[in-house]
Amino acid sequence: MRYKVPGNEVMPDAEIMQSTAAKFGYPDTLIAETPSWLVLLRPEQVTLGAVVLLCREPVEAFGAVSAEALAGLNPLIGHLEKVLSDFAGYGKINYLMLMMVDPAVHFHVIPRYEANRTHGGLTFTDAGWPGPPALDRAIKLDDETRHALTRELRERWEACVKSPSLSGT
Repeated sequence: MRYKVPGNEVMPDAEIMQSTAAKFGYPDTLIAETPSWLVLLRPEQVTLGAVVLLCREPVEAFGAVSAEALAGLNPLIGHLEKVLSDFAGYGKINYLMLMMVDPAVHFHVIPRYEANRTHGGLTFTDAGWPGPPALDRAIKLDDETRHALTRELRERWEACVKSPSLSGT
């Protein structure tokens, strides 16, 4: 699977996807993209490394996502889990597909851990551990922290996809 390097983003014409991507800070929060998916830093960090995995197709139901886009999830998730594991050292990872406010098909990907994580002078607590994630306890990042975290995850992503051990994914 080939990934486009962030920087030359061209947003698809699907208005529904555009509004959801914009809500999550696109293009400033773009970590990686494929022809069918965007990986965006979640501006409100439920836990350290929380991201949004957004389908680029103009669909509002998971069952309407094309077979091609669904096939592209496997390698994408493999890279995402490697990056987040190395970065946040999660014990579990949750994929929440809520789509109540933002109807475009997307997942909130939330690394879960028992002990606090510190990054950029901030302490990130998984307030819901070991139960469901406490979405209402997220840390809203300031612009500088959001840009730095996005940049770090983007760099880790680029290193991950270049790794010979993951070349088959």
